[in-house]
Amino acid sequence: MRIIGNDGKEKQIEGVIFDLDGTLLDSMKIWDAIGNDYIESLGITAEEDLAVTFKDMSMEQSAEYYRRVYGVDKSIEKIISEINEMIAVFYKEKAELKEGVKDFLEACRLQDIPMCIATATSKVLVEAALERLNILHFFKKVLTCEEVGKGKDSREIFEQALKCLGTDMGRTPVFEDALHAARTAKNAGFYVIGVFDPSEPDQNEMKQTSDIYVNRINDLNIK
Repeated sequence: MRIIGNDGKEKQIEGVIFDLDGTLLDSMKIWDAIGNDYIESLGITAEEDLAVTFKDMSMEQSAEYYRRVYGVDKSIEKIISEINEMIAVFYKEKAELKEGVKDFLEACRLQDIPMCIATATSKVLVEAALERLNILHFFKKVLTCEEVGKGKDSREIFEQALKCLGTDMGRTPVFEDALHAARTAKNAGFYVIGVFDPSEPDQNEMKQTSDIYVNRINDLNIK
């Protein structure tokens, strides 16, 4: 199977590794908004740049920030549990596919191209969303950073996904919307297909890092 970008670049493929959030699912908005949404669910007005403040914080650090700055009188464990419940509702009930995704997955399936997901999101949430959207069956495996024990600053999740597919690295592109993950895959030797998502601020660098870059997955032509 060959895929061709709208810039004429093409690639022969025999397997595909997909990121989930921002690539297949239009779901980055929950991660961008959850900090504000949680504090406002408690009847407290969030500071204007709270999402920026939380950008590099762990869940535990964010919970402590709520306690220290906003005076939230709950344990760190309780705050994290309530945030996770809000995120779970989004994946189980609201997350939607990005444009063109299902058609592309079906085209790969019809040509017997095995597919795998490599994501930082919890497997329970991933599988709940994909089952509701009726696309879970397209994937040979859902592989998470939690299972691997390393984030996407490490190549390990991509290498384990490749091993699961049993395909050649040179013909198994990685689809990513986030620059840091695209760089990791590229440095590991993978062919990278960058997919636009507004959550990634450095689109110029994303384009330079990607072998093929598209605004939407259905911008790819399949031969």
